[in-house]
Amino acid sequence: MRRREFVTFLGGAAVLWAGIARGQQSDRLRVIGVLQGLASSDPEGKARYVAFKQVLQQLGWSDGHNVRIDLRWGEGNANIMRRQAAELVALSPDVILTTGTEATERVLQATRTVPVVFAVVTDPVGGGLVKRLSRPGGNATGFMQAEYSLSGKWLELLKQIVPNVNRVAVFRDPTVTAGIGQFAVIQSVAPAVGLEVTPINTNDAVSDIERAVSDFAGESNGGLIATASASVITKRELIVSLAARYKLPAVYFNRDLVSSGGLISYGANFTEMYRRAASYVDHILKGEKPGDLPVQAPNKYELVINLKTAKALGLTIPPAVLARADEVIE
Repeated sequence: MRRREFVTFLGGAAVLWAGIARGQQSDRLRVIGVLQGLASSDPEGKARYVAFKQVLQQLGWSDGHNVRIDLRWGEGNANIMRRQAAELVALSPDVILTTGTEATERVLQATRTVPVVFAVVTDPVGGGLVKRLSRPGGNATGFMQAEYSLSGKWLELLKQIVPNVNRVAVFRDPTVTAGIGQFAVIQSVAPAVGLEVTPINTNDAVSDIERAVSDFAGESNGGLIATASASVITKRELIVSLAARYKLPAVYFNRDLVSSGGLISYGANFTEMYRRAASYVDHILKGEKPGDLPVQAPNKYELVINLKTAKALGLTIPPAVLARADEVIE
């Protein structure tokens, strides 16, 4: 074989083997871990997961074909989330999707190398999840549900729909940074809108929560605020039922509680956040680093009103508030 022909042969073989190697790499079954902070029976959590998988499939990733998705449910319990996070990290996944601040914290305690995409997180910088929003650094990025400043809007909204309210009980989880931060903002805003604040800890036993609401409802002109946390979501049926039992107007952080019978909510669309998270998972599976992908805020906040609940409470929603509603449940 002539020297030129031999060199050409070697060059062609190198290209061939490189193509085979790339093909083998692309054919490798990727692993996506998912840690939801909610209960496995939660219908909203299931709907968000379905939306996530649908967008992944549109982007070319099919569960059981070129990816394997390992799903875990945190059941709104910190100890369970810690165990589930460790189990997911032990699988050596290519990326982990987390829901909520608490679930994300548990995963980042378990790994600082596996890429993490989070959704429904409040203040990821203040919570220590990322260094900055524009360029997170580290192994995590994702989609925040709101900054703490949104918490003050819930108080203002409560005052708009019930002008004579002068006391507010705030459901919060004091064991997570988001719970502490949201409550701090509410406390700082309350005097300006003429409201006295009482905390109710959502990580307490059900009987303690029931007793706290009963005691609070013993005086007139009271209202409720439900801040963002996994424990509020898992106990939403309890919270909504207590608001109805004691005829307390309540503002919630997400439409899930309004569709469960709550009065009004103002916050991000969590299902849309899952769809957007799928695009970041796609970027990471294709080789991008989470630290280079900016943390994104919601495109918009939605105002959802349940008129049936308003009628049961004997309330008339002001026309100006109704006009701003993105969804009205009747």
